[in-house]
Amino acid sequence: MSKGGARPLHGWLVLDKPLGMSSAQAVGRVRRLTGAAKAGHGGTLDPLATGVLPIALGEATKTVAFAMAGRKTYRFTVRWGEARATDDAEGEVVGRSDVRPDRAAIEAVLPRFTGRVVQVPPRFSALKVAGRRAYALARADSAVELAPREVEIAALRLLDIPDPDHAEFLAEVGKGTYIRALARDLAAALGTCGHVAALRRTAVGRFAEDRAIGLDKLEEIGHGPALFTHLLPIETALDDIPALALSEAEAVRLRQGQAIALGSSGERVLTQGEMVCATSGGRPVALAEVRGERLRPVRVLNL
Repeated sequence: MSKGGARPLHGWLVLDKPLGMSSAQAVGRVRRLTGAAKAGHGGTLDPLATGVLPIALGEATKTVAFAMAGRKTYRFTVRWGEARATDDAEGEVVGRSDVRPDRAAIEAVLPRFTGRVVQVPPRFSALKVAGRRAYALARADSAVELAPREVEIAALRLLDIPDPDHAEFLAEVGKGTYIRALARDLAAALGTCGHVAALRRTAVGRFAEDRAIGLDKLEEIGHGPALFTHLLPIETALDDIPALALSEAEAVRLRQGQAIALGSSGERVLTQGEMVCATSGGRPVALAEVRGERLRPVRVLNL
C-alpha cells in the first residue's frame, strides 16, 4: 500500500481527450484525479484533436516508448479551399481555392498516399530546429524549414462527403505521421488547398476508444475502487514484444540489475538485440534485451 493507504497505481488508462485541451494538460488532470505518483502519455494529441490518449501511470511510464511506436488510427475531416498556417482550423487563412474535388478525384489519388510516403511535417509542430521547437519559430515569424521524411500510411479510406467543402477520411498510420500534413498534401494533389477541420484518434496500438473514459467520468469515480476497472495492465503497451517466463531466482537477479544466462532454464529461441518482457509468476519483471549469450535488464519494473 502507498502513503495514506491508497493502492499504488501501475497500468494504463485510456483517456478520451476532450477538445481544446493539450496532451500535457490532460496528463496533469488525470494525475491529480487518480493520485498517481507518476504519469505520462503514449502519443501527443493536438488541442483541437479528440479521442484516444493512452496515459501511463506508475511503472507503466517505463513502457511509454513502446506505446508511441504503435500504429495509430484516425478519423478526420478535410476542409477544401482554405489553407491554414497551422494546417488545421486553429491557424489563420493563408490561401484559398475555388476547386472542390469530387469522390472520383479523391479516390483516384488515395493510392499515392498509401504505403511508405515522403512527408514534410507542419511548420507548427513540436519538432526541433536548431534546438528550438518548430512551432515557437513559426509563431515568431522565423523561417522554419523541416526536412522531408518517410512515414508509413498503412490504410487511407474516404468515408463520406457531407458537402462540397468537406470530406471525411479514416487513416491508419505509423509513428511520426502528421494527419495535418496528410490533409495538406491530399489537397495539393487534388489541385486545391485544405486543412484538417476535425480530428479524432480512435486507436493507438491495442488502446482503442471502446476502452476510453472521459474526464467527466473520471472525476465521478476519483480514487475509488471503480478506477481499477478502467486500468489496463502494463503489458498492454508491449503487444509486439514477446513475453519470457523466468524462474523466481532469475527474476530476482534481473530486478537487481544483473544479467542472466539465456540457457539457464529451458530452451529459448531469441535473436541478438531482441527485446522481451521478462515475467515471473504471471507478473512483468523487466524489459530486457538479448546481448551475446545473456539477457540484460533495460528497464526494471518495480511491482
